[in-house]
Amino acid sequence: MSDNPGNAHDVLTDGPPDAHWTLVLAHGAGQGMDAPFMAHIARALGRAGLRVIRFEFPYMTEIRRTGRRTPPNREPVLLERWNRIIDQALAAGTDAQRLLIGGKSLGGRMASLIADERSAAGLVCLGYPFHPPGKPDRLRTEHLRVLRTPTLICQGTRDPFGMPDEVAGYALAPSIRLTWIEDGDHSFKPRRQSGRNWEQNLDQAAEAVLGFVATL
Repeated sequence: MSDNPGNAHDVLTDGPPDAHWTLVLAHGAGQGMDAPFMAHIARALGRAGLRVIRFEFPYMTEIRRTGRRTPPNREPVLLERWNRIIDQALAAGTDAQRLLIGGKSLGGRMASLIADERSAAGLVCLGYPFHPPGKPDRLRTEHLRVLRTPTLICQGTRDPFGMPDEVAGYALAPSIRLTWIEDGDHSFKPRRQSGRNWEQNLDQAAEAVLGFVATL
């Protein structure tokens, strides 16, 4: 189900409108809010009773309009969009003390940058880009050292943006908990020889989110 929040950008919603918790999810750099990854997670959480709101950044809206690939907006534009969506959710009656934010990769990283200042009840990062692939020295973790917001990071054990042995050496705030998705890549997809399938890994991530929310 989609609804229009009053501007040029649509949002997608899953789960009961009167849910106890609302989770706002942003997409990753390469695919929009209706990507299979986003849809599976949102629907699984919605069926379990969470209200999930998906939205898109301006560059993705432009890709849809023109059909031409374009890189993500610069950080200030992405954060402005995040703040606007949060404001719209609150204006629509979402309880600020029951509002969670997060997303896949880029979307989750941007959420992590504003989680403390927006007093989010929790943060969910699905595949955090700790560093660009092949560039482990270019860390995106400085703010994670002091993050106060209760945080769940779900990470594939084969994620080139942050492998288990790398992440184990990072100084992360005690507010952050990690769940490792077995044999998952950056989108949690496992190899066939692992004996697992993508749906199982996505369901594991959704279950981890539900378990995390239950602790808040």
